[in-house]
Amino acid sequence: MIVENFPDRTVIVDGKEYLYFGGTAYLGLPTNPSFQQALVNGIAKWGSFYGSSRQSNIKLSVFEKAETLFAKQIGSEKTLTTSSGTLAGKLVLESLSRSKSTFYHYPKTHPAVLHAESMPLFENGKLHEDLINNTEEHIVITVDAVLALDVAPTSFQFLNHISSSKHITLVIDESHSIGVLGTNGEGIFKSISNKNIKRKVLVASLGKALGLSGGVIAADIDFIETIKKEALFVSSSCASPGYLECYLESQDIIKNQQRKLKANLSFLLEDLKASTALKFNINYPVIYFEGESVYDYFLNQGIIITNFKYPNYTGLMSRIVINANHTIADLTELKQVLKGL
Repeated sequence: MIVENFPDRTVIVDGKEYLYFGGTAYLGLPTNPSFQQALVNGIAKWGSFYGSSRQSNIKLSVFEKAETLFAKQIGSEKTLTTSSGTLAGKLVLESLSRSKSTFYHYPKTHPAVLHAESMPLFENGKLHEDLINNTEEHIVITVDAVLALDVAPTSFQFLNHISSSKHITLVIDESHSIGVLGTNGEGIFKSISNKNIKRKVLVASLGKALGLSGGVIAADIDFIETIKKEALFVSSSCASPGYLECYLESQDIIKNQQRKLKANLSFLLEDLKASTALKFNINYPVIYFEGESVYDYFLNQGIIITNFKYPNYTGLMSRIVINANHTIADLTELKQVLKGL
């Protein structure tokens, strides 16, 4: 479907208006008038884009301010912004590739943090046999904070069963949890702990809940300083400073949208009794349906949901997304349709 308007709580297709429960704008920020004005103000201050290296002799103060705020919110020593979440992931993988580590990945890990020579973390439902032997080595484990087709944070209990001889660098992709999970939308980074973890690294796109173009890396100071020296980082354009200014000036707006989203989820899901094929969690704004026929069912009811082939999955992904801008009337209609499944 090709549309001529931005899909928010509704979308117009071929002249007909549908309720829209798709996308990834969980906080509804892209169409929020106050957020848009903050973005206009940010662009007026810093220009439409700054196509320079962060290592240039002219350095914009907004980067340090935004990265300090991100570090405080995420709970890391330091952060670094990038022009995209994918670039953030590739920078981290490129740097860790020189560490003489063995790479493992959690099932269905996002391609942005999937190393070319990575091995599956699990084999036949059990930890890879090399993770439980006594050989001392450095390993890197990459994992999504919330897997596609899931509605709860990934469990890290598997770390307790890895041999203590392994020195773990844990890389977590929080693209779909930043802004949504945690007490204040900080994600799950600071809640993950294990005695074998020697380093934690967060990568995330800012283009989901936070509605901004760009990415972020969070880790200890030494690792961030190493990333800053990577040739790919030095030669890349930076995150848009106008967008980062918008983030700095929109903290109250974001908090308000988070409250609205929480209220929407409570209204829709706290007493929902629907098909067992549905996967949902009152703390997460996504409902998954395990089956491909549901898309047409919703379309016939005047509702459009996300439906496409996702990497690393065999079938089409049917994804119902609730955002902060949906009204009680929207949610009531969705609830009735869900009950009819």
